[in-house]
Amino acid sequence: MELNPFSHEFHEDPYPTYRWLRDHAPVYRHADGWYALSRYDDVLWASQQPRLFSSAEGTTLEKVDAALMPPMIIFMDPPMHDRQRKLVSRAFTPRAISDLEPVIRALANRFLDDLGTGGGGDFIEEFSGRLPNNVIMELIGVPEADRDDLRHKMDATLDRLEEPPYIPEHAFQAMIDMHQYWAEQLPVKRANPDGKLLSRLLDVEVEGDDGEPTRLADDEVLGFVQLIGSAGTETVTKLLANAAVLFQRNPDQWQKVLDDPATIPGAVEEILRFWAPSQYQGRVLTDDVTLHGETIPTGARVLLLTGSANRDERAYPDPDRFDIERGEHVALGFGHGVHFCLGASLARLESRIAIEELARRFPDYRVDEAGVERVHMSNVHGFKRVPVTV
Repeated sequence: MELNPFSHEFHEDPYPTYRWLRDHAPVYRHADGWYALSRYDDVLWASQQPRLFSSAEGTTLEKVDAALMPPMIIFMDPPMHDRQRKLVSRAFTPRAISDLEPVIRALANRFLDDLGTGGGGDFIEEFSGRLPNNVIMELIGVPEADRDDLRHKMDATLDRLEEPPYIPEHAFQAMIDMHQYWAEQLPVKRANPDGKLLSRLLDVEVEGDDGEPTRLADDEVLGFVQLIGSAGTETVTKLLANAAVLFQRNPDQWQKVLDDPATIPGAVEEILRFWAPSQYQGRVLTDDVTLHGETIPTGARVLLLTGSANRDERAYPDPDRFDIERGEHVALGFGHGVHFCLGASLARLESRIAIEELARRFPDYRVDEAGVERVHMSNVHGFKRVPVTV
């Protein structure tokens, strides 16, 4: 069986392929020379070895022109990664996140009002895309008038073809447009600082290579805001849309949410496990690795299939059952190790509040399954369109 992360058929249901890999090829070698690890223990172990499994050459199979991508911490290895992460993590302290709860709840109800006005619509366009986008853009300091356009450009960057060159022209153009937008914001924020994340990054002092205090270079600032803006929007957008479909297909689990909102944090974790928005993380080996009798050579690209690891029966009983009361486990939905998602606590808070308010406002919502459309990107499992009635 072939693993083809670009196949649109594979995107519809990758899990039979994953099961075959775990059972028959836990160290999978593709004809093009890249490898994939599919079992939970192997993915967890590799995630804890950032120097051996390097992120420096990108995290996906498809290659993006480096000129379009400013330096980002997801493409860095320790110790540079640790310095950058420590800096930006100041915006995601527990206190800073908890203080956002009333803001997130107000936004959730504002967008649910819009969804309800017409008796429904596209769940993503009206709700699951707008909520995290507005939260993260408010943190960064993006004017509200610009946010929807930026979100649509982010969506466009995710489109992929089934054949090389994989990235269509409009996706490249969206990357260029986004980079240009952020670059144009730098002089604006320097002239008119607002105390938000972008302004603070322009003003912060860090220790330079010579030990002396220095400011971040513009491309470093661009890397931060471009990554946080995209990752802070897309993960929760996909998670909430996945939730809407999963709960319709599993009405007994939705009833548990309606009966007891205390089940919602567990539901968020189970959605992340069952349909992980991020299906793999790409790495490059800095030394030979031998697993299950197979040696992966230095320099090989390796996919850590978190989407498969989350369904590994060696780690989860009855893994193909959606169960919001499954209980604690070392989850991989937000990654693991030094590259654990910086905004995981914010994403969990947004998701909990969104599901709470959806359950309170529209407990009988319905998804029009015939109109659902999937995103087609090699490492994203989610929807592009989810029509609902409320």
